[in-house]
Amino acid sequence: MNPNPDPKRLVVAITGASGAVYARRLIQLVVAAGVETHLVISPLGQRLLHDELGLEGMGGNSANLAQLAELPEGSPSPANLVVHPFRDVGASIASGSFRHDGMVVIPCSSNTLGCIASGMAQNLVHRAAHVTLKERRKLVLVHREMPLSLIDIRNMEAVTEAGAVVCPAQPGFYMMPQTIGDLVDFVVARVLDLVGIDHTLAVRWGEAKAEDRGARVEQER
Repeated sequence: MNPNPDPKRLVVAITGASGAVYARRLIQLVVAAGVETHLVISPLGQRLLHDELGLEGMGGNSANLAQLAELPEGSPSPANLVVHPFRDVGASIASGSFRHDGMVVIPCSSNTLGCIASGMAQNLVHRAAHVTLKERRKLVLVHREMPLSLIDIRNMEAVTEAGAVVCPAQPGFYMMPQTIGDLVDFVVARVLDLVGIDHTLAVRWGEAKAEDRGARVEQER
């Protein structure tokens, strides 16, 4: 018997490193796939969504939640997208008894990385991440800041030793991307693979048609 809920259940956190497009694309895909998605956004994550996507009030604005999931204008807030207050360390996702298929912090700031690495639990993002680690569930940190300081590198080592996966937002170019969306999809597809959620994004090298790759190369010349 599968111990996890069916359909899949995912925890997503958005923090204050640039890269709101990655978060929006992930939310869009998992919501469309029927994944029960539990979202928590840091204050700087809220600012990120405002500055980069023009979204505000994500904690209670159903119209903006629909926009975050890239639903048609006028759509209600998705029934399978639940938003938890950032300071509510008593929320369901803060408990080890809350079963889920993984947690993704996207984008993950160096500050959030450092707090998770040091075991701090000052807010729901930190607490949910620590619970994910202690329950031996998949924790994916989509770090986007660069260059890296030695502190960042050591924090990455610490969270990796604790069981997390550091998945930097570093898109590949071997699929001959034509748009920014192609680059975003490359990163988000890897994240979905890591948490075991199926997708149909065309990002797999061995599965692309040789003639399609050749045509793209020719276009670039």
